[in-house]
Amino acid sequence: MLVSDYNYDLPEERIVKFPPKVRGTTRLLVLNRKTGEMKDSFYRDFADFLNPGDVLILNDTRVMQSRIFCELPDGRKREIVVLEKHGDEPQRVMYRGKLHDGDVLKITMTKLGDIAFEEPLKRRASTGATEPRDDGSEGAFRENNTPSFVISHILGDGIAEVESDTPLAELAEKYGTVPLPPYLHRDATESDKKRYQTVWAKNMGSAAAPTASLNMTEELLEKIRKKNVTIKYLTLHVGLGTFLPIRSDNVEDHKMHSEWFHIPKETIEAMKTAKDSGHRVVALGTTVTRTLEYYGKTGKTEGEDDIFIYPGFEFTTVDAILTNFHAPKSTVLMLAAAFAGWEHLHAAYDHAVKEKYNFLSYGDSMFIC
Repeated sequence: MLVSDYNYDLPEERIVKFPPKVRGTTRLLVLNRKTGEMKDSFYRDFADFLNPGDVLILNDTRVMQSRIFCELPDGRKREIVVLEKHGDEPQRVMYRGKLHDGDVLKITMTKLGDIAFEEPLKRRASTGATEPRDDGSEGAFRENNTPSFVISHILGDGIAEVESDTPLAELAEKYGTVPLPPYLHRDATESDKKRYQTVWAKNMGSAAAPTASLNMTEELLEKIRKKNVTIKYLTLHVGLGTFLPIRSDNVEDHKMHSEWFHIPKETIEAMKTAKDSGHRVVALGTTVTRTLEYYGKTGKTEGEDDIFIYPGFEFTTVDAILTNFHAPKSTVLMLAAAFAGWEHLHAAYDHAVKEKYNFLSYGDSMFIC
């Protein structure tokens, strides 16, 4: 099975760069995975497609402000993303630019407004300014006597192990900013702190958001509850696998990086009740889907989840998925293809492009049922 088999034409203009002004005012494409039938709708009407007795599972992870700007002793700029930490393993980061074992990186800036990296320095150099800008429009920057840390070991693929007196998760919360996906081609703004986080985010630890949940609102959750749909939670800290592309030609050769998860007892009981009474387990997002299917295969309710779901996979737990429109040749697109069938999913994506749906993290959604 080739990675290139799971491709489609995604025009750049269909990749929405910013969230909608009001959370949840997005579109929803409903796909019947058995028949391929499609229906155009709106995210706010998602409750209409749930049935009394269903159980809806949400991921309550909280995104770290894991993007940090640094510099080497000679002044060269570097950017890192703090990755999730598993147990006693070394702290790891993803980095841009060249680094070597033993390099010392000093955190150089904190964010007061909109984030930028190279541009503010260029502006100040070109204008001869000696003070940071603070006009409220483009963001204000201040240089700090900030901590440093050491690159202990380069692992390859832009990943390194780090030694730091202060846990990097703590440094990220103090000095970091929102780790927006690189395909948005922009730096984070102050509003991203709120909008690149679910309204129920609780357990800190993700290096990226469970983006299918970004359109969900408290009002919609209440509407779902009033329909006698049970809402339960689990935790999966989104990690390295979200960032890395598939580098092998064959799908089967790709190895997913592990991510820590926990499924509470009450969530397990709610799913069993739904199944026993003939109702559905509905996963909000691919993170929830992977976690529940890992549980279904192993019986484990906590630990490291490295499951890779692609066409041919047999689902045992999840009956319906609310998800985003995913990037071509991505692991999450393959998961959706495994659930819906690639023929049905590809037709739905072609329909979404034609009807000008918005794609990827801040875009519209699809309910596969």
